[in-house]
Amino acid sequence: MSRDKVVATAAEAVADVTAGSSVAVGGFGLAGIPWVLVEALLEQGADDLTVVSNNCGVDGAGLGLLLERRRISRVVASYVGENKEFARQYLSGELTVELTPQGTLAERLRAGGAGIGAFYTPTGVGTLVAEGGLPWRHHPDGTVAVASPPKEVRSFHGREMVLEESIVTDVALVRAAVADRAGNCVFHAAARNFNPAAAMAGRLTVVEAERVVEAGGIGPDEVHLPGVFVQRVVPLTPEQAARKGVEQRTTRGERPGAGEEARRALDP
Repeated sequence: MSRDKVVATAAEAVADVTAGSSVAVGGFGLAGIPWVLVEALLEQGADDLTVVSNNCGVDGAGLGLLLERRRISRVVASYVGENKEFARQYLSGELTVELTPQGTLAERLRAGGAGIGAFYTPTGVGTLVAEGGLPWRHHPDGTVAVASPPKEVRSFHGREMVLEESIVTDVALVRAAVADRAGNCVFHAAARNFNPAAAMAGRLTVVEAERVVEAGGIGPDEVHLPGVFVQRVVPLTPEQAARKGVEQRTTRGERPGAGEEARRALDP
């Protein structure tokens, strides 16, 4: 019989996250981020966190809330995104940031969960990613305080590749559309971005699920993340499950007269 991994509240699920922990967080921008777990961690109070995520939320939302409260000391991400506070803290020397190519970051997380210590990839060869010198931390005057070290480069099948270390974190926070009580998960559409990889990388993985079903309620071929990678499942309320967000909304304005043309086409 499978172990029931459901816990009652998000606060209970993150209660034992300690100061100085490394935390992998799923999502891309605001798509598929674990809104409830991030806010529970904010209320819990752990600080000096190292966050591994595609980006660090936006001002006033997601991981941006932890940044604003100075709970994060280091970020491993692929881009700064729309977060002005993230950029300010990085450039002023308040935050250490390891920028990593997006596909490399996803593979570093997946490899960590798969037990692979490191791997070679052509991405970054011939750039500061491989040669070193990327600013990780600045002095307050804007000069570089800590720069990335050079990485090993080898040739495979006639192509140069750089060695990248995998990532394993103390904790992973992710959001799923459906989870069963054994921790098997299904992600919906764009939310199946960094969530599976982040979940695999965590020693302790907590999933907030929009819907929780009994063990066996998800078909084996439908599982995106096996429950072996998950330790805790938090059921969301309907209101929490409905909470979604986008960084920017772009729409195309209607061409003048298009409405009248459409009406004539329907009723000539």
